Parts: sequence; structure tokens; C-alpha cells
Amino acid sequence: MPYDNTNSGALFKNTKMREGKDDPQYTGSINIEGKDFWLDAWVKESKDGKKYFSLRPRAKDTKPAPPARQRSPGDDDEEIPF
Repeated sequence: MPYDNTNSGALFKNTKMREGKDDPQYTGSINIEGKDFWLDAWVKESKDGKKYFSLRPRAKDTKPAPPARQRSPGDDDEEIPF
């Protein structure tokens, strides 16, 4: 019988964190009612000192944002007149 992973998921320690960035400490995936999501997690601490996970799900079918346009030498800094 095939494994049914509906409404379940897993997190793994992020071994590719970049120094100085707000990369998630844990990454993984989760399935909620048949829809797949990427799941990022950070270990946080509440005001009263209790540790908890802060989570951010992202739909797996979401396309990543296009990279920002890089300026090239010689680009004119003046505004474009309209």
C-alpha cells in the first residue's frame, strides 16, 4: 500500500545558512489537504523566555520573484522624463 503523506510534513536543519542573512534555521515541506507547501522555520524566544517555532509556508507551485535589475556601468542616473 503506498504511503499517504496528506496533512503531514517534515523539517530539517538548514545546513546552507548564509552569514548575516535571515535564512530559516529549518526547512522542509508540508502537505495540507492535498496541497504541497515549502515550510521555513526559525527558533524564536517569547518575552517570557519560552522557545517556539516561527513558521512561513510557501506554495510549491508559486514561481520565484524575478531578480532585481542590476545597474550597468554607464547607466544614466537621471530620471526618465514623461
